Amino acid sequence: MDLDEYRVLIEGVIGEVKRAVIGKDDVLKKMMVTIIAKGHILIEDYPGLAKTLIARSFSNALGCDFKRIQFTPDLLPMDILGTFVFNRDKMDFKFLPGPIFTNILLADEINRAPPKTQSALLEAMQEYQVTLEGETKKLEMPFIVIATQNPIEFEGTYPLPEAQLDRFLVKISVGYPSKDAEISMLENRKKVNSDYIIVNNVITKEKLLEMQEKAENIHVDSSIEDYIVEIVTRTRKNEQVEVGSSPRGTLSIFKLSRAMALANGRDFVIPDDVKGVANMALSHRLILKPEPWIRGVKPEDIIEKILTSTPVPKI
Repeated sequence: MDLDEYRVLIEGVIGEVKRAVIGKDDVLKKMMVTIIAKGHILIEDYPGLAKTLIARSFSNALGCDFKRIQFTPDLLPMDILGTFVFNRDKMDFKFLPGPIFTNILLADEINRAPPKTQSALLEAMQEYQVTLEGETKKLEMPFIVIATQNPIEFEGTYPLPEAQLDRFLVKISVGYPSKDAEISMLENRKKVNSDYIIVNNVITKEKLLEMQEKAENIHVDSSIEDYIVEIVTRTRKNEQVEVGSSPRGTLSIFKLSRAMALANGRDFVIPDDVKGVANMALSHRLILKPEPWIRGVKPEDIIEKILTSTPVPKI
């Protein structure tokens, strides 16, 4: 396939998801780019903004297996990973896989589960495998975790530790729809007479794997690499930031930029690709100093200023 065919397929997937999720074109493209980059996604926003619907719609459009876990305070690691059950007939133990053995896993309200349960995802997200009773089991590819959390609910929640936040390639906010988009949502509801719109398969998971592999071959010029590193370095030197982005943030921008170039039908990365993904790749990797945090300064604001002030390479 040539690059334009990949672009058309990617736009087709996004277009199909748009049938269910109206007025969020930018968010949907960012999520598709992250999936192509083999990244896990953290969606943080208020209740009722279609976070779960987006995850389910993408799994349908991509032809991937989908499972959902509702995280609760009493959820145990074995509820995610699976467990061994004694088989009386054969007098041995049989492994019953948990919901993590899927292609797209929705970890709904992930911050409601205690840290021990949250940490059950770490090995799977980083190594694409799980270890139980000393036995390692590989996960089927593609494997993407889409986690959601509500920022306004603090009682009975456990904030994600920095180590786990760092495993998510991006953090995305959906936001409220515009008035026109919300009216369109009501019109759609009248047409289908149902709360659910069927999202059809556009591609297969084998084609998604092919896209992911293609993104690994997108050219990144040395000047672009220097530009990415300079942006991340400036997060560490910013006077309002206590802890800047880790090198994993640098790699995240690198991978996302390649996927963005592929989504735009190019075989090389340009500075606009970097600018388009930098905020969602870095915002959850910065820890602000107390003073700016109290004043309401957000990591996104600091990253935007860094992008504005960093010299853009000419390629």
